[in-house]
Amino acid sequence: MYYGMIKKFDVADGEGVRVSLFVSGCRNCCPGCFQPETWAFDFGQEFTEETVDEILEALKPGHIKGFSLLGGDPFEEENQEVLAPLLEKIKSTYPNKDIWCWTGYIYDKDLIPGGRKHTDYTDRMLKLIDVLVDGPFVQAKKNLMLKFRGSENQRMLHLKNGEIESIE
Repeated sequence: MYYGMIKKFDVADGEGVRVSLFVSGCRNCCPGCFQPETWAFDFGQEFTEETVDEILEALKPGHIKGFSLLGGDPFEEENQEVLAPLLEKIKSTYPNKDIWCWTGYIYDKDLIPGGRKHTDYTDRMLKLIDVLVDGPFVQAKKNLMLKFRGSENQRMLHLKNGEIESIE
């Protein structure tokens, strides 16, 4: 897996000060996407054990509220295989920090068993994610007033053990 960037003091992608990872690779290729360079699966740098260590170290300070996972798309099959163990390591190291994730796929259509993006790793990821913003960016539904979303079709799903607890 490759990634485009790690932001160590991100205040735009989730509540509080966060560490954010922007993974590479996205097959949705939404018109108007704010990071089309991340569509390529080989964009940026290779994700290594050193990258994991860098993320864990960045999450250490008490003022960091949590971890945000964006892209590209974290739920592309190639990315899930690498990200499930990363999220498990983050949650076991920092159980009180929350995890937010953005995907262009739809939770109750694409990420459920039998869905087009469901893999052996999907449920492992979903059980660790506290807030999932799902749905493709739709240029015609763009709304700059939305909190942590780009278009009105996208949802903020609050998850508990991989199940929807509430929707914003």
